[in-house]
Formats: sequence, C-alpha cells, structure tokens
Amino acid sequence: MQLNKLSRIFLAGHRGMVGSSILRTFRKKGYKNIFFKNSKSLDLKDQKKTYKYLKKIKPEFVIIAAAKVGGILANNNYKAQFIYENLMIQSNLIHSSYLVGVKKLIFLGSSCIYPKHSKQPISEKYLLTGKLEKTNEAYAIAKIAGIKMCEAYNQQYNTNYICLMPTNLYGPNDNYDLKNSHFFPALIKKIFIAKSKKKKSITLWGDGTPMRELMYVDDLADACEFFLKKKTNSTLINIGSGIEKTILEYTNFLLKNIGINLKINFDKKKPNGTPRKKLNCYLAKKYGWKPKTNLIDGLKITYEDFLKNERFK
Repeated sequence: MQLNKLSRIFLAGHRGMVGSSILRTFRKKGYKNIFFKNSKSLDLKDQKKTYKYLKKIKPEFVIIAAAKVGGILANNNYKAQFIYENLMIQSNLIHSSYLVGVKKLIFLGSSCIYPKHSKQPISEKYLLTGKLEKTNEAYAIAKIAGIKMCEAYNQQYNTNYICLMPTNLYGPNDNYDLKNSHFFPALIKKIFIAKSKKKKSITLWGDGTPMRELMYVDDLADACEFFLKKKTNSTLINIGSGIEKTILEYTNFLLKNIGINLKINFDKKKPNGTPRKKLNCYLAKKYGWKPKTNLIDGLKITYEDFLKNERFK
C-alpha cells in the first residue's frame, strides 16, 4: 500500500507543536484525508474508544504524535502521569492499529530514550546500554516500551511500524510555559519577559554547559511523510539536524537575533540534565532523508509565531 494524496491517515496529537506541524505540512502538500480528534472527543487512554474510532474511520496510515510531554521540571514532578499516560496512549494506538489492519505506522519519541552518558553521537544501537537521565526516566521508559512494542509487532505480525526519534525540536505552536517547557522555548520566553520588563539579566538553570542538538519541527513532519513512503528494515531511526550548541551558546544566539543585551546568570542548584545529546543520523541519511531548515530561518518563523500568540494572552 503506497502513500498518496487520497490515503486515509489518522494523526494522533494534532494540537501540539509536532502534531500541528505534521497537519500543516501534510495539508500544504495536498493530502486530503487526514483524520484527527481532540482529547475531549477521543480519550486515547481508553482502549475501547480508541479501537472503536479506528475501526470506524479505517485508516491506512497512522502517525502517533500524541504524548504527555514537558521539560526537566514537569518530567521530574509528574513521573506517574508521564509513565501512565504515555504507556496507555501509545499501547492503545499501536494495538488498535494492528487490529484494524494498519500496516504502516509512525511512532514518534525523543532522544531522551538513550542513556544519560551515551557515546556521542548517539547511534540507535546504544538504546538500553546504560542508565537513563533520572529527571525524565518515566517518560523515556514509556517511549522505550513503545519502540519495543513496534519492534515486536513488526516481527510477529509483519507490520512496518517505524519509530522516529527526533532530537530537541522547536517551532510554531511550541509550549512556552516556564514550568513545563523545554529549554529553547523557555529561553525565548525568559528573554521576551526580560525585554518587556526592561530587566538587565536572565537566570539559566544549571551552568550553561550541556550541549543540545536542535531541529526545526517542520523537518520532522517532512521525515514522517518520507518514511511513510519508505519500506524500511529498521524499526528505530534517529532524526536530527547536526546543529549542536551549548545552552549558553543558544542563549547568546537568541539574544543577538532578538536584539537585546542581557547579563546571563546561572542557578547551579538546578539540574543540568543530560550533558550532551547529539544523534547519529547515518541511518536516516542512508534511507535518503535529511533536514532542510537552518537555525536562523527556523528562529525567525518561531519568534514571529511566539509574538503573535503572546498578544492574545
């Protein structure tokens, strides 16, 4: 079954940054039959309701962008919710997809599935070779379970369920809540607040030395389309940009491009998180995929979207 513009695609999680990017990108490319539901209309934690809905719409392809996500603080404070909700959502979607005959599925995860002190750049084969970062262990374990579930279904039922593991993402419709956002949107929000209130400085968590790879979210949406079209022998595929800087370097990059000069302070009592997370994307490139968006272009679109949404708060 080949993906085409009339294929029936179910997108789970269309309202988040990743899901809205996939919906926007696929619509722009002319896909006509994309199905989606908000969480009030369909609780993906409910197995019977999830199965009933998929049986009704009969999708040919499924993309799982639905998940409970957050930064260090949220991951650390709500471990039970992170492991329970993610396990339920993904298990119901993967199993129900199999039951209704979906042969091709994309399961989206995160680079935090890899060990905290993994060899760099991180290859897919390093999964489960060391201890995870404690602050997001619950989320990572749920995602690892999803990968292993897809792997098992591929082996037993001859499905082609692919797990794309993106690096840190940014882009339109991101979460800028300082209590549960990821590092890049949190930096944008902190700088915006400092600029609005004419402050002289901002305070970063940790010491600014952790290194992070960053990718524009529409590049992940592009990867979803690419791999829905591709027959692969690999269940787990890293998706990254190769753009890597320290938290301090990203802060200086944002200050320069937003146009403000601030003193940078550090709260070293707060956790740094994983020291470095750069993905080895040899496998994705071998299949023929690579990202298209540079950091400056991506930031311009992202910051414009951020300012537009700030006005309506």
